[in-house]
Amino acid sequence: MNERDASPTRVTFLFDVDNTLLDNDRIAADLQRHLVSEIGRKGAQEYWQIFEQLRSELGYADYLGALQRYRAKHPRAPHLLSVSDFFINYPFAERLFPDAIKVIEHVQQWGPAVILSDGDVVFQPLKIGRSGLANAVAGRVLIYVHKEQELDNVEQRYPAEHYVLIDDKLRILAAVKKTWGTRHRAALGVTEETDAVAVVISEQEGTVTLVVGGNVTENVDGARLRSALQNLVK
Repeated sequence: MNERDASPTRVTFLFDVDNTLLDNDRIAADLQRHLVSEIGRKGAQEYWQIFEQLRSELGYADYLGALQRYRAKHPRAPHLLSVSDFFINYPFAERLFPDAIKVIEHVQQWGPAVILSDGDVVFQPLKIGRSGLANAVAGRVLIYVHKEQELDNVEQRYPAEHYVLIDDKLRILAAVKKTWGTRHRAALGVTEETDAVAVVISEQEGTVTLVVGGNVTENVDGARLRSALQNLVK
């Protein structure tokens, strides 16, 4: 879905997808309702158990793989085709966070935007394409099993002096910072040098920290965050 950029840029923006640009929690909730309606509450519970087991084995979410394993255990289960149809035809574009595309377009005045995601090689590309995110980054899409372990490949494909990573998972942010160290600018530095707004989401606590103009505000509510993002894309 992408070609290597030959010449280094000053800054490249790396965007995560699930629960950063795309509301994956709502997608999972929609899937849960569909599973219950098609294979029953007990079947849905078994599917999620298989899903978590598979994620533990692979290191990423594999919704279609979990469905295949469920099918292997229940080869005569009715309505499995309906569940497959749910995945393939889901309206991912309707689950983008407000102004997600505009934010991607806005930051590209400073440098290219790249999707940097974990996932399988079928469903994750489908999700990114159907949501409109692939077009928003002109096809610059990278999907790895463990993206924090592939930063050297990121640098080879999209060489830059600095990288800005937008991700909702502190585990990923910490791993990237450990690998790239002080060579790359952190959220605080970005907002001091540009009019960008940095949003850091705590995966463990669910709290939101907003960084504007080098000023850090913790425990930001929805109204304040919405106002800041609206100002960003004006």
